[in-house]
Amino acid sequence: MSEVIPPDAVPSRYRAERWARNPHVQTLAGKFLRPEHALPVSRERWDTPDGDFLDLDLLPDQGGPVVLVLHGLEGHSRRPYVRNAFHALRRGGMLPVGLNFRACSGEPNRVARTYHSGETGDLGFVLGRLRDRFPGRPLGTIGVSLGGNVLLKYLGERGVSAAPADAPGPLPDAAVAISVPFDLAAGADLLARTGLGRLYTRYFLCSLVAKIRQKERLVAPVVDLAALERVRTLRAFDDLVTAPLNGFTDADDYYDQSSSAGYLEGIRTPTLILQSVDDPFLPPDALPRTALSSNPYIHPELTDRGGHVGFVHGSARSPRFWAEESAARFLEVVLAGSAAGR
Repeated sequence: MSEVIPPDAVPSRYRAERWARNPHVQTLAGKFLRPEHALPVSRERWDTPDGDFLDLDLLPDQGGPVVLVLHGLEGHSRRPYVRNAFHALRRGGMLPVGLNFRACSGEPNRVARTYHSGETGDLGFVLGRLRDRFPGRPLGTIGVSLGGNVLLKYLGERGVSAAPADAPGPLPDAAVAISVPFDLAAGADLLARTGLGRLYTRYFLCSLVAKIRQKERLVAPVVDLAALERVRTLRAFDDLVTAPLNGFTDADDYYDQSSSAGYLEGIRTPTLILQSVDDPFLPPDALPRTALSSNPYIHPELTDRGGHVGFVHGSARSPRFWAEESAARFLEVVLAGSAAGR
């Protein structure tokens, strides 16, 4: 057990019920069985230094630690897994804040760039604003899927050495990452190889391509819009759109620079990672087991089952969600210790 992470913050072992042992059942049950919590959320728009904007969802402030929640690919802060995390955090006496990545709040962003798995500048900007707005209060983060990759990359970039000059930002006091695509190339290629993977890919591409179509005039100088009709894989989309819009040579360059596996060694924030070995979005041999187990600031909770952002337990009629429960408990304990040490 790491001396950095309190033993009572470590989650109980996850065990999948007999009805939910298939990774795709877990993934789909996680999507469709999570409750739609009615919460008193308000939305704020924050202008970014480059002339764009970010939309954030906040609950009424009742004190306690502040926790920023990052969604996954083509998600947003009103997805059930985000709202379920809000609910668990609020019960633990924390103030949840949901970040919508650029163009994910229902409105196209203003500049010719996109959010992506390695874009950490916006996270640093938001964490800095939260530190200023809630001075003296512990600050935590939860990142889910793509959001988890962004979070771990951010922590690793800023953990050992100073942050890049063009992307400053404070470190949170604790972090949780759930169902992380540690190796973006391996994940994209796995989704392209399997039948259900191609089904998941079509789901993502439908939304990704539609967003580019919404701002054709803005991206036309960089993106071959006619080629969008031929895109069938995430790698092809990243080659055509993500890489050129965000300064990468191609998809391989984007994946190499953005995969969080290469940043784990630098993490110096108490971090819980909840990851299923059967995640259909990442092959088991792409899990960076050595890096996860050798850093005392990381507690990797690797489960045999759980799918991608699933981790459903209990019955289908009355399900519970281990990831959100475990994340909230971890942050409650670690951030309480952080507050005590201030």
